[in-house]
Amino acid sequence: MSRSPLRAAAAVPLLVCLATLAMLVAWTATGNAGTPARLSAAEGRVLIPYGKESTAAFFTVRNTGTADDTLTGVTAPPGYRAMLSRTVDIGRNARRMEMVRTATVPAGGSLRMTAAGLDVMVSPPPRLEVGDRLTFTLHFRDSPPLAVRTRAVATLSGP
Repeated sequence: MSRSPLRAAAAVPLLVCLATLAMLVAWTATGNAGTPARLSAAEGRVLIPYGKESTAAFFTVRNTGTADDTLTGVTAPPGYRAMLSRTVDIGRNARRMEMVRTATVPAGGSLRMTAAGLDVMVSPPPRLEVGDRLTFTLHFRDSPPLAVRTRAVATLSGP
């Protein structure tokens, strides 16, 4: 008789663990556990520089997964530096640029870089003509690096 209460006491945690495992398997099998970030980027644009300090590159990164990811940096072609930067209003119709460490690529959404917001500062500015191409590598916290080509443009208007 001493074995019966001991078996019953051991059976309860075992049954709870098995039931939990079964529910987790079912949740994952039906797709409710989510998917990691799935990132892609179409061809970006890089501005033909007007000065000798720097220029900017712009990308749109899409995430078709169900988890956010974080852009942590950008590698420029050899001979150039690339840094994430953001234009910030400081009042009285004035703006300044500040460096940014990371940017979120939301699940099911996109991170769109613009001249008035987040961009990639490239220095020194490469010598470019309209249509020239450069390749940058985008680095993420959870996803593999993504190599993206850019096309040189004189302005950001148009496609």
